[in-house]
Amino acid sequence: MCKVLDVSKSGYYKWFNSEPSKRLIENQGLTLTICKIHQSSKGTYGSPRITEELKARGVQVSRIRVARLMKQAQICGEHKKKYRATTDSKHNHPVAENLLDRNFQPQEIGQAWVSDLTYISTAQGWVYLTVVIDLAIRKVIGWALSQDMSAQSTSIAALKMALGHQPITRELIFHSDRGVQYACKEFRALLTEDERIKQSMSCNRIPLPSRI
Repeated sequence: MCKVLDVSKSGYYKWFNSEPSKRLIENQGLTLTICKIHQSSKGTYGSPRITEELKARGVQVSRIRVARLMKQAQICGEHKKKYRATTDSKHNHPVAENLLDRNFQPQEIGQAWVSDLTYISTAQGWVYLTVVIDLAIRKVIGWALSQDMSAQSTSIAALKMALGHQPITRELIFHSDRGVQYACKEFRALLTEDERIKQSMSCNRIPLPSRI
C-alpha cells in the first residue's frame, strides 16, 4: 500500500498511530448534531436553516462549514414544491359541453384549439403564462404573459393573438378547463363574435401535447 501511494512506511505508521485532531473530533460531533436536526425537520432543512438552529443551541459555526460537513455526509435539504392554483372552477358562469371529448388528434388545421394557464416563479414574483395550441400541428399560435390572472390579461389576450396569427376558416372547437378565465362573460363574448367557434370544456386540467 505504501508503494502504491508513494509514501514511506515510517510516515504511514506515524499517521496510523497518531491521535485524532481536535478539529476532526469537533467535526464528527457537529456532523452528528447536523444529522439529528436534519432528521427532525423531516429532511427539509438545508445548510442555512441548520446553521440557524445550531446557533440557537449556542453552537457558533459558519454556514460554509455546515454546508461542507453536510456534503461530506451526503445530506441535503429537500425543498417542497411551490404550488399556486390557477384554475378556479367554483364560479356561477355557464359551463360549456365537452365537444372535444378527448379527440386530441384532429385531421385538419383550425379544427380544434386548446388553451391552458400555468404559472412561473421568478425572482420578481409570480408570472402567469397562457397558451393557445392548434392540436393538428401541435403549435402555439397564441400566448400571453401576465402578472395577474384576470381574463383580460390571460385567456382573452392569448386568444386575440391566436386569432391574429391564424384566422378562422372553418368550424372550430375551442377547448379549455372550466376556469373562470374561460367561463367569464368577457371571454365568451369574444368567442361568440365568430359563430364558427364552438366552446368546449373539460372537467379536469387539459393534458396539453408534449410535442409543441
